Amino acid sequence: MRVISAILIGVIAFLHLYFLYFEMFAWTTKGRKIFKGFPSELFEPTKAMAANQGLYNGFLAAGLIWTFFIDNPIWKTNISLFFLTCVTIAGIYGALTVEKKIFFIQALPALLAILFLIS
Repeated sequence: MRVISAILIGVIAFLHLYFLYFEMFAWTTKGRKIFKGFPSELFEPTKAMAANQGLYNGFLAAGLIWTFFIDNPIWKTNISLFFLTCVTIAGIYGALTVEKKIFFIQALPALLAILFLIS
């Protein structure tokens, strides 16, 4: 179970690094392809806001990556649970306020990682 949770944590960290990239550096190009329902004329004016979101996603990725370098198993589990819970809450909030598919892309993998981590 620990191996599966570690794989999921790695995938989730990678996803959040990707979110960082497209929100901070490709919001007006890739962002348009990802958020098709968002009015195209708003991408340029919301570029700074998206970059801020990308920075937060980078912090989530950094926290998840950090867990791979923690030797103490109790601390490793606690830090993993903290960052996975943050990702889950962000994914649920995004699904409720922006787009339902965010739950499946962000929250569900984190929930699965939590389940494998605690079982």
